[in-house]
Amino acid sequence: MAPSPQRLSVSRRTFALARPFATARDSKAAAEVVVAEIFDGDFRGRGECVPYPRYGESPGSVVAALEAMKGAVFSGLDRNDLQQAMPPGAARNALDCAFWDLDAKRHGRRAADLAGIAAMRPLVTACTLGLDTPERVGEAAAAQRGRQLLKLKLAGDSDIDRVAAVRRSAPAARLIVDANEGWTLRHLAELAPALAELGVALIEQPLPAGADDALAGIPHPIPICADESCHTAADLEGLQGKYDAVNIKLDKTGGLTEALALAEAAARRGFIIMVGCMIGSSLAMAPATLVAQRAAVVDLDGPLLLAADRVPGLRYDGGLVYPPEPALWG
Repeated sequence: MAPSPQRLSVSRRTFALARPFATARDSKAAAEVVVAEIFDGDFRGRGECVPYPRYGESPGSVVAALEAMKGAVFSGLDRNDLQQAMPPGAARNALDCAFWDLDAKRHGRRAADLAGIAAMRPLVTACTLGLDTPERVGEAAAAQRGRQLLKLKLAGDSDIDRVAAVRRSAPAARLIVDANEGWTLRHLAELAPALAELGVALIEQPLPAGADDALAGIPHPIPICADESCHTAADLEGLQGKYDAVNIKLDKTGGLTEALALAEAAARRGFIIMVGCMIGSSLAMAPATLVAQRAAVVDLDGPLLLAADRVPGLRYDGGLVYPPEPALWG
């Protein structure tokens, strides 16, 4: 009997957040995700992505991009061919991760094993505090004071007060901050020394991606991490001399395949590796835990911001995120 052709199914889902979450760019009350499922006989592979308006994506545009791939999937498209068949971004991420999951199921092996990762370990993940008044972020930090790593969203004005409030509430926590392109060069020059005194370990994307050449000409008392400025390994050459670290997100790289390649290339060039996420469910985080095995900073707390996650989901316990079980992914 001839093998069954592959079949792609595409769906959308909305996850309400436990509370509104604000950044320098926007505020949201729900996470809109798109899921790709590939069926091959008795096997099914799943991948989830989070469309991001900053990159010109919407749930509708991502669904349309994936729907357009149904014929190619039916005709035998595989993960390797996918890298040239679609551009980097959320749509390719969902399909790439579905192929990884499907390959693991087909071969009766874990995706980590297929990726050459000998052993998966639990990882310390950041707990992210949204943009708010200094008083409120201080209260939020107090509720998370037992966490080893806190990440604080910033916007420029009152940022020192915000970080000082978090430091008072969680004196033992390692702190990283994310400006989401919301600072000017003046902000960076004025704030960085004070943030260093408060023990901030990393600053994510302080300047707009199109204005980050200025980073090459100023001192870095705190390592600076490229987020919006780094999507794939092809971006790395232009980041040297400006950034000390790169934040790898699968929705930017277009999936686990390119994320692993980016991590390898970034390590060779001497960048600190951070692995981050958009706000999505455990299905979106699970593939990223593979890349995060070699990261110095892990920020995979998206499911903790949801009112309810998928079941089964990832296990979060005491600031740690554990590797996914096969029932979830991989």
